[in-house]
This record gives sequence, C-alpha cells and structure tokens, in this order.
Amino acid sequence: MSKSWTSTLRLPKNNFQTRPPQGQKWDKYIQRCADELYAWQSANRDPSNEFILHDGPPYANGELHAGHALNKILKDIIIRRKVQQGRRVKYIPGWDCHGLPIELKAVGTAEGKKMSPGAIRKAARKLASKAVLNQMKSFRSYAVMGDWEKRWTTMDKDFEVKQLRLFQRMVKKGLIYRKFKPVYWSPSSATALAESELEYEDNHVSTAAWVKFPLTTDLSHIPGLEHCKGPTSAVIWTTTPWTLPANQFLAVRDDLEYDVATLKGHEGFIVVKSIPKAWEIEKHGTILGSELKKVQYIHPLHRDLPPKPIIHAAFVKDDAGSGIVHCAPAHGWDDYLVCPLDITVSAPIDNEGLFTEAAYPTDPSKLKGIPVLNGGNQAVMDLLGPEHVIQADKFTHTYPYDWRTKQPVIIRATAQWFANVGSIKDLAISTLKDEEVRFVPESGWNRLQAFVKGRSEWCISRQRAWGVPIPALYDSNGEAIMTEESLDHIISVIQERGIDAWWNDDPADQAWVPESLRGKGDYTRGRDTMDVWFDSGSSWTQTDKQADVYLEGTDQHRGWFQSSLLTRVAAMANENISASTTNTLGLSPFKTLITHGFTLDKDGKKMSKSLGNVISADQVMDGSLLPDIKIKKKVREGVKEALGPDALRLWAAGSDYTGDVILGETVLTTVHQVLTKYRTIVRMILGNLHASARTAPLSTADHIALLQLQYTMDEVGKHYDNYEFNKAFASINRWLFTDFSALYLEAVKDRLYCGDGGSVIEPIFMGFMRMIAPLTPVLVEEAWESLPQWMAEDTDLVHPLKQLYTAPLLPAEKELTLDMDQLRKDLPLLMDVHKAIKAASENARTDKVLGSSLQCRVVLQTSSQEVVETLERYGKEELADLFVLSSFEAVQGDVVVEGEAWKYSVDITGLDGSVVHVLPPKDHKCPRCWKYTAPVEEGLCERCEDAVEEYEAAKGTDETLISLLTPPISILDNLVE
Repeated sequence: MSKSWTSTLRLPKNNFQTRPPQGQKWDKYIQRCADELYAWQSANRDPSNEFILHDGPPYANGELHAGHALNKILKDIIIRRKVQQGRRVKYIPGWDCHGLPIELKAVGTAEGKKMSPGAIRKAARKLASKAVLNQMKSFRSYAVMGDWEKRWTTMDKDFEVKQLRLFQRMVKKGLIYRKFKPVYWSPSSATALAESELEYEDNHVSTAAWVKFPLTTDLSHIPGLEHCKGPTSAVIWTTTPWTLPANQFLAVRDDLEYDVATLKGHEGFIVVKSIPKAWEIEKHGTILGSELKKVQYIHPLHRDLPPKPIIHAAFVKDDAGSGIVHCAPAHGWDDYLVCPLDITVSAPIDNEGLFTEAAYPTDPSKLKGIPVLNGGNQAVMDLLGPEHVIQADKFTHTYPYDWRTKQPVIIRATAQWFANVGSIKDLAISTLKDEEVRFVPESGWNRLQAFVKGRSEWCISRQRAWGVPIPALYDSNGEAIMTEESLDHIISVIQERGIDAWWNDDPADQAWVPESLRGKGDYTRGRDTMDVWFDSGSSWTQTDKQADVYLEGTDQHRGWFQSSLLTRVAAMANENISASTTNTLGLSPFKTLITHGFTLDKDGKKMSKSLGNVISADQVMDGSLLPDIKIKKKVREGVKEALGPDALRLWAAGSDYTGDVILGETVLTTVHQVLTKYRTIVRMILGNLHASARTAPLSTADHIALLQLQYTMDEVGKHYDNYEFNKAFASINRWLFTDFSALYLEAVKDRLYCGDGGSVIEPIFMGFMRMIAPLTPVLVEEAWESLPQWMAEDTDLVHPLKQLYTAPLLPAEKELTLDMDQLRKDLPLLMDVHKAIKAASENARTDKVLGSSLQCRVVLQTSSQEVVETLERYGKEELADLFVLSSFEAVQGDVVVEGEAWKYSVDITGLDGSVVHVLPPKDHKCPRCWKYTAPVEEGLCERCEDAVEEYEAAKGTDETLISLLTPPISILDNLVE
C-alpha cells in the first residue's frame, strides 16, 4: 500500500472565505476602510498637497437608486486613488434641500394652499432633514469615505448666508434685475421655471387652428387689396389657440409676397402666404408684407377694442403656417421682443394656468376658470365659431414639460427676477479654455459650451415658500427696492433671527427695513424664492480653493455645472482678491469636469418609477437580483447570496460610465463571478504566505511574476489617473486570471506545497491589494484582517489602503538576481515557447495519452544558437518549473526523438526552424510532488527526500511545517478555469 505524504506538504491554511460575509458583517470593515481611513489620511497626508472633490448635491427627497450609487462610487474611486498618491483628500458630501418636490411631498398640493409659509417651511425642513440622514446612511453602506460629520446642505444657515452674499455681489455688479416678461411657467407647480428645469416631450399633441382676423382699414388705396370689395381677413396658424385672447398684433415679413384669395364655403377674401392643398381657393392677386403693414385688424374676441396693428418681424417664415403670425407678447419671447412700446403686455391667466376674467371681458363666465392646457383651446375656438375658425387639427410636436411634475408648461408674462447671463457667458466659456479645464469625456466641453452660449437670461425667482428668499423690499406701488445697503441690512437680520423669520415675522415689522428707508413709506418683504439651481450653483462658496474635480451625470451640463460656472464667474470676475482665496486659482470652479451617463435596466431602458424598473443599490448588495443559490448542487428557493458593497462597486468600476450604464441579472452575474474569483485567489494567497519566503532565493518564475505585476500596476495606475476605471478593472482581471493564476500559480504550486515555500507571493499580494484598493476596499480590509499571525505582528507592514502606490513591493531582504531589462526582452520568447508547449500538450490530451503536464518532458529543437543561449540563461530546471513540466531542454540542430511511445510537436510562432516536442518522461513519478523525476518506482525524488528529512527533524517543535485545510489542486484548477 502506498504511503501518504500529505502530512509533509505545506498546504494552505487560512480562515478567509470565498463567499462574502453575510448579514451586517460588512459594517466593521466599512468603518475601518472608509471612516477611519478618511480620518487617517486627513491627519497623515501632506496638507500642502490637497485634492478637493466637490460634491454635486443629491436631492434630499425619496429613496436612492443605482444611479446615485454609481455617482458616489466613482467619486470614491477617485479620492482613494489620490490617497494612494500621497495626497490629502477633501470630500465633504452635500445635499440640495429646497424646491418644489420636497415642498409638495411635505405638505401636499391641496393642503399646502391652506398653510402659512412658515408652516410649509417647517414641514419641508423636517422632511429634507430626515431624507439627508437616510441617504447618508445608504451612501456610507457603499463604503464611500468622506467627512460625513461636516456635511453641508443648502438649508444650512451658513450656506444660505454665503448664498445671499454671493447674490449681493451679483446685484452690486448690475447682474440682477426684475422685469415683467414672458417666462416658462408651470401650472402644475404654480411657479416660474428656468430652461434647465424643463424636459421635452416629443409626442405632445396640440390643436393647430387656422383663424381669420378681420381687416378693418379702407383697403381701396392698398396695392394688392384695392379689388377686395367684401370682408377681408388675415389668416393665422397657431398651435396654441388658448393664447388668442392675449393677441396684441400680427406680424408679417416685408419681403414676403402674400396671396389674396377667396375660399370656398367662406365669405369674403383672405390674405395668406401658405395655403393648405386641401383648400379650394381662387386667387385674385398678391400683396407684399410691407403693404400689409398699412392695414389694421379687429380682434375677433375683443370687437369693442380699437383696431390693432400689423408689424414687420424678421422671425416670420414662409415654410410653415400661414406666413402671418399671431403675436401675444405675454406668451412668447419673439412676440415680446418685437412688441411696440405703446402696447401693454398682460396675460389673462393665473398662477394655476386658469383663464381670468380679462380673457373675455364681454362675458367673463365663458372662459374664466378654464385650464388653458385642458379645455382652453376648444373653449376659445367655440367662442370664435366657424365664422373665424377655418380649420382645426390635432398636431403632434415637441413641447416643454416641467421635469418634476412631468406636466406641460406654458409661456406667461410675469414680474420675475433675472440674472444677466448674456454679459458674462463669453467670459465663462473663455475661462474654460484659458484655464485648460479638462473634460472627461471630451464631449462634455461641447455640451457645456452649447448650454452656456444658448442663454442670455436666467430666471432665478420662484413662487414657492420653501427656499432661500430673494431679499427684496416692495413699496406701496409694488416697486422693488434692492440696494447694497438694503441687502446688507436684510442679511444681518437673517443672521440674527434666522431665515424663517423672513416669512414668520409680522409683515409690518420695521426691523427688516434699513434705517435710510424708515419713515419714508410702507415696505413689505417679497415672497419669491431663488431657483434651486442658484442654491446648488452657489456651493463652490463652501471651499476656499478651486475644486480639482466636479463629477455628476451628463444632465448637469444644463444644471449644476452651468449654474456653478456662471455664479462663480459673475461673482469673481475683475475682483482683486487676496492670495488666500480661491479666486487666484481661477474663475472656473473646477479643474476637471467628469460626467457619467444614466443607469439603464437590463433591456437598455432608462429607469423610472412609472415603468417600475428602478433598481436600488440594496438590491445589488443583497443579491436579490441574482438567481437562488445552489448548495450541494440543489437550488435553495428564496435563498440569495448577499454580494455586499464590493459587488456594487465592481459594477460601477467595470462599466464605461462615459455612456449609459446597464444594470441587470446578466451584468451582475459576471460581477459575482469576478468577485468570487478575487476572493478565491485572496484565500489561496493568504494560505501560502510564509515568513521563510522573505529570504528564499528568487526563481525565474518569480522574476517574471514581478515583471508582469509591475507592468500591470503601471498600466492600471495610468488608467486610474485618466479616470478610465473600466480599463483599470480589465487590466487587473487580465493579469490576475492570465499572468498570475494561469501562469505563475501553476508554475510555483510545486514549490509552495512540496518545496521550500519560497516565492514572491507577499509582494504580489501587496501589489494586488494596491490595484484593487480603490475598487473593493472592503475586500482589502477583510483580507488584511486575515493575515497570518507572523505578518499581523510585523509592525513595519503598512496597510494596503494606506500604502503609496509606487512604494517598493519587495521586502528589504529580497534581491533580484536576474537582469530585469534583459528578462523584459526575453519574455516574449519564453511566452511563445510556453504557448507552443501548451498547444502540443493539448493535442496529447485529446488523444488521451497525457493528463497532467508533469507527465511529460519537452525537448525544444532549434536552428538558432541565440534561442538556445537565451533559454540557457534561465536554466532548464527553472524553465521546467515555469512551464510545469518534469523536464525541459533546448537543443540546437538535430535531435533524436524517435522510438518514443508517443510524440507531439508544434512549431514555435515567429521562430523559423524552432519546434517543441512533447514526449513521455524518462524518470518515475514521485508520489509526493507528482513530478516524474524519481529514480525508482514509488521512490521520492531527491528534492522530496530532503524535504521529508527536514519534516521528520522538525516534528514536536514549535515550527509547524504542515497544516491541512483545503486540497490545493482543486483551488488552483478552479482558478485556471
């Protein structure tokens, strides 16, 4: 009976598990690798080498989804990388807490109408505060590190005062003004909106109507109309018939030629440029737009009013509609801009989008109270009747919607506060160029530039209770008072009483009125609040330095990125600021701007609550998106394997975030497999860390492993620095599963288990930990806790999360014995030989004459002396170990390989005249190491004889050479697979 040699082997011993911890066991690792690490680096990294990642504040409303996790994890990868580079990172999370969604959720639409502003603000603050704490808890569960205790919110008193001071600086520069003009108005929100608060619905359905406006002037002296003896009308085409009550003039273009015609079924003449093909008409002549301006018309809904003018407008086109434009300056920007000065601009629509009495004074009940977007079109056309409405059809087109309520908006003239973007946008764009701001991806530059260029004004006022007030006083005539003195005074009162006092104090309280105005009239406090983009766009005031990185979703080009840039340029341009402030570092609030795409479901659809396809980060971490686990090949129904934060982080890191990112079962299955392989390899490494390896000589395989490791670390480091995390992830996996697992582990497992146990496993472990530290810090922390006792007691060892990425990997006791530059040159040849041996061995396995590669010897035959010399440089025994063979030799010229029981030969790629022959071994199988190097049957090889003698001599001492935990071959086979 054969003797068992298992007890003489160095088999792996470690308690690290291949499955992630379950339940709440991650908490202690997260505490160490996130909170404690952030505090450590704040105290130990050089403060003069600071890296600031400024947080784009998430909205403090509702539960988080996977998109939030993607954002926060990408940021965390960046700051962990900077810690590896020796920098002190500053990342203070923030939250955006004002705005309509929070207000509506806190009080409800109907209830909110009955509540005082103070009560609304109290309820909204309570809701936002709770959301901040809940969201923060979730963010921290992703192992995101930051200064959570110093978190800021836009509802903090300090933040609000800084925002008001910023506003004051813009007022001083003449960039803030109040004006009655058309703005986007959301009836569903009852407030004005900025362009950045819109989204566009491509399939919005409107009513398109052709309407006659009767001409009233004596036409006999108008060239082109002199033959019109009956009633004559100008025909307009509109997709918003509800705006007709606000019509003030018609617009034509001087150079356009209009047809004068009669229309079957309609009395009198019509004047129109483009006539639908379906109309049966008879043309009677033409008239230039310049002549039409001499004519006036009667408003068909307001016949008792004086006739209205027809004017020239360059925006009139002849490729759509009638070529005559109905103009309601209260409901259109083009109309407003060309509106004659003597025309009063008014909008007969209230805050909720309902017609007022002014819409139809003749009989107010006909229109009053009707929603313009729901019944308004039909109600107006009913009043006009068939006498004036020639035709009406459904018209599908793109239309702006309120991005929060998902309801259509209107354009409505109201008195609003504006920021003058037109005067600073050129400077803002040139700032990005002059300061060489980096954009990742580069397309971000075009997007941001386009949004900034496309703006001239920014409507910053909102008609809500929950927000930062626009600090204006109003006199008895409704005129706004806003001076540097009044702002200084109001801000000082807010600092003393708190911002809620603006709404809660008695309206007649004179404490809010500056001394210079007291006794000169009655003044009231305004009720407008600032656009939430002005809130979050002011967040750069939270730091006294220019941020190194801003990172948010691509939709923030029109939102936070833009508002941050504009407010900073507006406030800081042309100011002499001391060197201690951020202004000397640039007008741009950021040095690098990074954007990521949206998170999509497995079918590539954008996640939304209405579709029911929103995925939370918790669903990824608890494994609920994956199939039920199998235990002993049996599916356990309803039993899931929790994957933990590292799986979530690998999903984020492994995705190309510069585009939209897919999350679903297929993606997570791959992530799960990779994480399992990581853990399996960590378990194997930890079980094979021996103190003796620090002084053991380095083999050829060791040198190659170090060379491949260093190359990969350099490659991964460059990818991190270029913010290409998916490429870093791919490089790590290629090295781990190809260079390390399939090549090096196969080459050294004999030495690990049967020989002296010496290798470079420790420096490889450290290099691996450094590479994955930004991606899977929890795994790194767990692995560090599982170090063998001798390493845990080594006080000179530095935690991988605290190590400098470029610090030496080899212990001081280790010395390289090969010329690494020469090895780098020779490595392609060694790998080509290895590839040829693998191919020949596979052919032998196919014919079932070979199992393990140790069951053969290899003879390399070549005509090249250089090849032989190169291979001899590394020694045939070490090459046999590298290629996992029982023996290897290289021969120049002819070699006799005939007469063997079997032979498999393969040419070496790229080397003419070079071939490897895989042949049966000459010696016997050693029962301990399985190499065919034993001189006699059932006998040990020379190396194993010495190892067994050492083992026998060590029995009974404290030095234990053996410990059986897990069969090593199965582990390694799984890794190779």
